[in-house]
Amino acid sequence: MSQTLERGERTGAGENPVKRQQILAGAQKVFVTMGFDAASMDDVTRAAGVSKSTLYVYFRSKEELFTALIAEERERYFAEVSAIFTDPGHPAETLKIYGTRLATKLSSKEVIRAQRTVMSVVERMPELGASFYESGPKRTIGLLSAYLDSAVAAGTLRIEDTELAAKQFIELASAGMLRCRLFGYKTESPAEEEIERTVNGAVRLFMAGYGVPA
Repeated sequence: MSQTLERGERTGAGENPVKRQQILAGAQKVFVTMGFDAASMDDVTRAAGVSKSTLYVYFRSKEELFTALIAEERERYFAEVSAIFTDPGHPAETLKIYGTRLATKLSSKEVIRAQRTVMSVVERMPELGASFYESGPKRTIGLLSAYLDSAVAAGTLRIEDTELAAKQFIELASAGMLRCRLFGYKTESPAEEEIERTVNGAVRLFMAGYGVPA
């Protein structure tokens, strides 16, 4: 085997991770600057500094590019969140940590921009909206629901429908913040104090309804 192959510098078509990241970085710049609808694959090739033939080896459409951008960020987020759900014996403390992380993420510039992008195209591209929901909100609900199941099994929560309870907590933890950001009523992410106050209230309400009396 040649030195080049041993170093992993030669890869098959569409398999070079450095080139892939170069394309994604260019796509992100274009989508942020121009918006998803106005952007074209030609714009991405110019921003990424690659040929159109190279671009299409990696991504067949700007929808695939957008999905890949979202997926990369989500994998990092879910890896972080999964590490939070390790203690079913103390749900109040766990939910406070998780709620703070969730509210901060949902109201961030990047997530708000992604949600607006999906909302702007979902009527003519419902499959993109469905994919966005499946890999994001639905996965979030499933992850939290699994933790609530473990807390129920540990005897620290009493919940008949953990999926419904997960949806309720997500709404409580972002109450009054997400929609203000989404519709541009507030142009900046909420302050730490607002997030803390909102999440503390969410945990109190949740534990009042589903907690086990001491």
